[in-house]
Amino acid sequence: MQEHKESLSIALVQADLHWENVTANLATFEEKLAALPEPVDVIVLPEMLNTGFTMNTALAEPMNLTTTRWMKQMAKLTNALVVGSFAVNEGGRFFNRLLCVRPDGTYAQNDKRHLFRMGEENNHYTAGGVRLTFEWKGWKICPLVCYDLRFPVWSRNLQSDPYDILLYVANWPARRAHAWSTLLQARAIENQCYVMGVNRVGIDGNGLEYRGDSVALDYLGEPIAILTSQETEKIVHISKAELTTYRQSFPALSDADDFEIHC
Repeated sequence: MQEHKESLSIALVQADLHWENVTANLATFEEKLAALPEPVDVIVLPEMLNTGFTMNTALAEPMNLTTTRWMKQMAKLTNALVVGSFAVNEGGRFFNRLLCVRPDGTYAQNDKRHLFRMGEENNHYTAGGVRLTFEWKGWKICPLVCYDLRFPVWSRNLQSDPYDILLYVANWPARRAHAWSTLLQARAIENQCYVMGVNRVGIDGNGLEYRGDSVALDYLGEPIAILTSQETEKIVHISKAELTTYRQSFPALSDADDFEIHC
C-alpha cells in the first residue's frame, strides 16, 4: 500500500544539456542526483533530458531501452519518483514522452500534447491525446511538457479529477522567459495548486539560449523557490494541509465551468 505524506519533498534539477549526447547527459544527471543533500520524494528533470530539444528522430529510443532503464535505476537508487521526458520511437512513430518512474520500476507516461510548430516539432513527433493524472504518496499530480503550458484548457483542474500539483518539464528559450514565468504563475492561481516548472540552461545545438528560471510556486502563485540562470538543484517542501485549508477558505474551483475536451 502506497505511503501517504502530508509534506512532500521535491528536487528541481536545472542543468545544461549536452547536445544529442545521451551518454553524457545521463552521466551528468546521475552525478547530480547522487549529490542531493537529503532524500526526496520526487525528482524533476528537464524536457528531452537525454538529448536537448532535438528534431533528430534517429536519436529516439524504443521504450525500455537506455533512458527508460536509467530512469528506473535512478528511481530505485534514490527511492523517489523520477520525472522527465525524452524522444521515443514506437513502431516508427515518434513521441516526446514524459515518464514518471517509481522506485519499484513501474511508471506513468504522458506524451506531449501541444507540439511546438515554430520549431517544427509537429513535423517530426506525434501529439499525445490523453491527459495524465496519477497519485504518488497521497498527492495527485498532473505532469505536462513545455509548450503545453500555453494552453490552459489542457491543464485545467477539474472537479471530476482534481490534482494537487501541476508539473512542467521544459526546454524554454531565454527570449520567451517572461511568458514562462507569467504563465506558470497563472496556472498556479487559476488551478489553486502547487506548480513546479523545470527548465534547462545553456545553449543548444541550434544556438538557442536557455536561462533556466525553474520555479516552485504555491497555490497563490507565490514563489517557494526560483532557480535563476545557473546549473543548480533545489529541494522544496510543500504541505497538503496548507493546500487543503486554502481551497476550503476560497473554494473558487467549485464555481469552475464544466466542460469536455475532444482531441
